[in-house]
Amino acid sequence: MEKVLVAMSGGVDSSVAAAILSEKYEVTGVTLRLFTNEDIQLDRSRTCCSLDDTEDARSVANRLGIPFYVYNFGDRFRECVIDRFNNAYINGLTPNPCIDCNRFIKFDALLKRAEMLGHDYIATGHYVRKRFDEKTGRYQLLKGIDETKDQSYVLYGMTQEQLSKTLFPIGELTKPQTREIADKFGFINADKPDSQDICFVPDGDYAAFIERDTGKTFPKGEFVDLEGNVLGQHSGMIRYTVGQRKGLGIALGKPAYVVAKDTENNRVVLGDNEDLFSDTAYANDVNWVSVGRPDKPVKVCARVRYNQKEQPAMLYPLEDGNIKVVFDKPQRAITYGQALVCYDGDLLICGGTCCKGSRDMERFT
Repeated sequence: MEKVLVAMSGGVDSSVAAAILSEKYEVTGVTLRLFTNEDIQLDRSRTCCSLDDTEDARSVANRLGIPFYVYNFGDRFRECVIDRFNNAYINGLTPNPCIDCNRFIKFDALLKRAEMLGHDYIATGHYVRKRFDEKTGRYQLLKGIDETKDQSYVLYGMTQEQLSKTLFPIGELTKPQTREIADKFGFINADKPDSQDICFVPDGDYAAFIERDTGKTFPKGEFVDLEGNVLGQHSGMIRYTVGQRKGLGIALGKPAYVVAKDTENNRVVLGDNEDLFSDTAYANDVNWVSVGRPDKPVKVCARVRYNQKEQPAMLYPLEDGNIKVVFDKPQRAITYGQALVCYDGDLLICGGTCCKGSRDMERFT
């Protein structure tokens, strides 16, 4: 019987994944210890990634009668997720650390550990599907059946090897169906709420976390308008992201939005809501998931943030390996550091990190 190592977070999705697979495979459950509250200087009373989550996973494993272990990937998580998160914000970007966690921890470090221990596959509770295309010889990544829970956006970095050795047993389920299965198995976490925040910043105060974690303070600077006129003083570059309206600490007599971040001059550019719209996005560090890199423009649907519905666009592969995506309609707040992910229907074509194009910032400098 083939062996599967299932990443169990303590939530209902990964628990049901383990339950489904245990009927066909020799399953082992594992929870990843990524940090402690003391590591990131959080109050002990906070419950994010707590012992409770580990014990919920252990309870499910015991109920299924499968082995259960806890792996310490703290050093790897620090290097590849937390430090990258801090550095991105410090350099004016707005990162998505869940993408890095999947890329470097779940589908890299965990897969290597599983192979070392003689497992044939790893599995997670992500709402995505995969299939093998006989014509192209490639594994393909598809959206989950439940569009409200689809997580393909954060998995665009998966390689062909990783896809070949990963199982996604709940991709064909809706969330209500998942909870129903958990309830039938009598799992303690059948009704457990989904986690919403970045796991190591549960209060959502990114700036406070970065200052606490790095020991750095970030200087005040100027708010300016699109013409460079000084409007006031900001409280430190890391406290702002493109599209932000609330918490600016400046009154202009009308709504103001962060339109751009000029890190070179420590300036935050403010403008009107309509100034946030653009029809063109660029991305670097591009990964072609389900298809090979095309040699000509292709029609796609794309999104520039996790909760956005993808929009019709034309994708242009560039000579430097980057991509340019021109949307049929202008999109709001395309933000450096976020992921630009392209689809053909349910099929994930490619993804990369939103970056500065040749024309960007010309009007702000």
